[in-house]
Amino acid sequence: MNFAFYFGHPAQFLFARKAIGDLINQQHKVLILIKKKDVLEELLNSSGYDYTNILPQERKNTKLSTAISLVRRNRKMYPILRKFKPNLLISSDASFAQLGFILRIPRITILEDDYDVIKPLARLTYPFTSTILCPEVCDVGKWSNKKVGYEGYMKLGYLHPEVFTAKYNVVEKYKLPKKYAIIRLSKLSAYHDEGIEGISGNLLGRIIGTLVQKDITPVLSIEGKIQEKYKHLLLKIEAKDMHDVLAYAKLLICDSQSMSVEASMLGIPSLRYSSFSGRISVLEELEHKYQLTFGFQISRNKELFEKLEEILSTEGFENVFSQRKVHMLKEKNNVSDYLVWFLKNYPNSIKEQW
Repeated sequence: MNFAFYFGHPAQFLFARKAIGDLINQQHKVLILIKKKDVLEELLNSSGYDYTNILPQERKNTKLSTAISLVRRNRKMYPILRKFKPNLLISSDASFAQLGFILRIPRITILEDDYDVIKPLARLTYPFTSTILCPEVCDVGKWSNKKVGYEGYMKLGYLHPEVFTAKYNVVEKYKLPKKYAIIRLSKLSAYHDEGIEGISGNLLGRIIGTLVQKDITPVLSIEGKIQEKYKHLLLKIEAKDMHDVLAYAKLLICDSQSMSVEASMLGIPSLRYSSFSGRISVLEELEHKYQLTFGFQISRNKELFEKLEEILSTEGFENVFSQRKVHMLKEKNNVSDYLVWFLKNYPNSIKEQW
């Protein structure tokens, strides 16, 4: 079979990375198209897969730029898809759904965000896609007739223990301290981030001070600009090593929803401070069912520091969260293996049990 993938975000590629390798090893043909986004191309290069970057210049963060970018993607990919003749299109993006609709190619939309969080994207994608493949817990609004839910999370596609084993040599490679916590600040520039707030400069200072008092070294992973006084704490690593570094952290404090989920897959406690808190079903399940992550709305500073103090004061908290991770994994699938099965057997896999 011929499978075509389009990725517009690093996490989307990571979700499908092993599945793509399995499909190639099974003699299927795979086309990978991407646009420039953060460390996406760096990850593709480290994987060794062939790919085509159709938009090598990252777009501006405006509604007009987003609309223009969609038109450009459709125009660039249309002739490529006609030449490749895929049996199936797989993406999280509206462009593949729309092009597949025009070309009459079955298309699968992969995501783990709820409809209410990504309404602009969903309105451009869901009417045209054939199938919405997402965690069972996700809400896709009125498009539930197109939903195929699975027991798991997209991040398990690359962080399930049968897929990922953390390499301790990264700690030595980057000369990381024995006890460190990652503070992750997102750029918050995606289409669904409009009006969303995260960790401010003043709050960052308080978090750093609290960790230092607990004899834990803060290391910063920041997408935007960083204040001069914090530059010595900046985490300078290769993108491919990020999850190894996360796996050996004591905890994660962030305004990143994606990285909070990743930490949960690894059994690393995470505190997320964001306007998104309480709004994303995947994180709500990880928080309230498995107690692996904790969300705090903007202005809930007191509760944030109370929870931080509670975790750090719990003797052996690392083992507590490791056991919570084990509990979660027992109830979830190896999502990478599931994806390979689902794609190879599509459309029968819509109704069949894996």
